[in-house]
Amino acid sequence: PGPSASPVFIPSSLPSQAENLLCRLQENFQALTEKLTLRNILFGTWDRISDLEKRVADLMIEAGVENSNEELGIKTFT
Repeated sequence: PGPSASPVFIPSSLPSQAENLLCRLQENFQALTEKLTLRNILFGTWDRISDLEKRVADLMIEAGVENSNEELGIKTFT
């Protein structure tokens, strides 16, 4: 006969500790997801603003407008 399996003792607090850990992990995951979503929204918007500024500048050059961004009151963000 093979070795007999001894009973495994599981402390009564282990299930609640595991549940607490899972809840904390879920909260951290949700917070991280929200931060990443916000970052994507902000940087996506930022990229679109930069693209728009470049297109306006290109159109002004095509139109023969020689004023600089400072003279026109255009703020550039880098």
